[in-house]
Amino acid sequence: MYNIERVLKRFGSNIIFFNGLRDPWSGGGVLKNVSNTVIAIVAEEGAHHVDLRFSTSEDPKWLQDVRKTEANIIANWISQYYHDLAYLYK
Repeated sequence: MYNIERVLKRFGSNIIFFNGLRDPWSGGGVLKNVSNTVIAIVAEEGAHHVDLRFSTSEDPKWLQDVRKTEANIIANWISQYYHDLAYLYK
């Protein structure tokens, strides 16, 4: 059997795993950060993929917070990419 954590540490980067613990599949999910760029976000509410649905005015605060966290993480990755790129061409 594969050790997903070991594989992700060696070959993964810039991945966010969201798991809601109400999801029966969450037990097989990535529930803790593997590295600085392979990140797990776990919420007691919800289920996998709920963070990817269109937002509505009826979304609970925890889901709004998850989406903001994901957007901030991705924005930081993009910023780091451009910073690294600028460094290469100095």
